[in-house]
Amino acid sequence: MRYFGVLAASLALVAGAGAHRTTLRSGLYGTVMRGPITPVCVAEQPCSTPAAGAVLVFARGAVIDRVTVASDGSYRLRLPAGTYSVRSGAKKLEPTLARVYLGRMARLDFSIDTGIR
Repeated sequence: MRYFGVLAASLALVAGAGAHRTTLRSGLYGTVMRGPITPVCVAEQPCSTPAAGAVLVFARGAVIDRVTVASDGSYRLRLPAGTYSVRSGAKKLEPTLARVYLGRMARLDFSIDTGIR
């Protein structure tokens, strides 16, 4: 009889521990802008624009994931914690490294240099 009481208490502890466990979400979100969009930037006119359709590639040796930038320049993706190299086609992207923290969605904005001067 005592065995069943211990077993029931153990099962209750395991079930309770599972109920309190939360899913850890790690990843990045932010905006990607490209610019300059004209040879001369003029006051009160934007000198950059959202990089709609750009593809960001995240790698750690091999490609881990990629995301396509939305029309408003935003992106969001889940990634395991760690440090990643980031690239986007043949264009110059800044920054080129991204750090993802365990259990945290972190904001990281990117810019793509168009080369227009």
